[in-house]
Amino acid sequence: MQVSLIESILMGIIQGIAEFLPISSSGHLVLFQTFFGMENVEENHMLFTVLLHFGTLISVCVYYWKDILDMIREFFLGIAAIAGKGRGEKKMPPARRMVLLIVVATVPLVFIVPIKGWMEQIFSSSIMVSIALMITGFLLFFSDRMAKGRKNAKTATVADALIVGCAQAIGTIPGISRSGITISTGLFQGFERKFAVRFSFLMSLPAVVGANILELAEAIGSETAAAIPVPTYIVGIVVSALVGYFAIRLVNILSDQGKFGMFSYYCWVVGLGSLIAGIIVPLLTK
Repeated sequence: MQVSLIESILMGIIQGIAEFLPISSSGHLVLFQTFFGMENVEENHMLFTVLLHFGTLISVCVYYWKDILDMIREFFLGIAAIAGKGRGEKKMPPARRMVLLIVVATVPLVFIVPIKGWMEQIFSSSIMVSIALMITGFLLFFSDRMAKGRKNAKTATVADALIVGCAQAIGTIPGISRSGITISTGLFQGFERKFAVRFSFLMSLPAVVGANILELAEAIGSETAAAIPVPTYIVGIVVSALVGYFAIRLVNILSDQGKFGMFSYYCWVVGLGSLIAGIIVPLLTK
């Protein structure tokens, strides 16, 4: 069954919102499938799912385009410096340090890849997702009440990046928001609020690009070219990119105002509600 235009728009909106707001897109997907019998879009329309993630990747690139260009330039300048062809510098430029920090933060994900399927199976029940959502709520609540940190791209350490990277690996668990846990961990490590958000979204780029490359070939193989509704898929990409851009902006504004923790109440309500429903519904259907 093909994705309709309305479904494409709705999925694009959901992807754009849930990818960046700290509410766990994977956790909501599990809950929708459990309680509302929603179709598993990730399995039945894998190519469409990959393209929606590509849409949110575009939104990150557009929002942080200056940072990304600086990092690309400093990446090659750094290689040239290592090769002895560039001028040596006493201090590494912030953009080059950011590249180093993101590389370090991505390392923990390498160890998660072999067990990702196993982890998703264990945490795929509505009860486990509900508990994970409430944990996300506590992380958001307490991190938002931390004293304002001062660490930025110039002063954050490799150890800080590794700790945030480990948080990102934990964020692969359904119900644990990737953006929520990485931003919260950054705040716990003393990051400036804007830097915590910026680092969280920029460090997602290697993970999303890598995942898209791995899944794209399999996704294309799962659908014949004639069966792909190209205009419908393009609409989904555009919608997810636009909504994702404004979601990133919203997170930046709320975090800067010290209101990032407001999402904790949403996670608690949804988590507690789905936990109760997960216990009661099976009893009623017996």
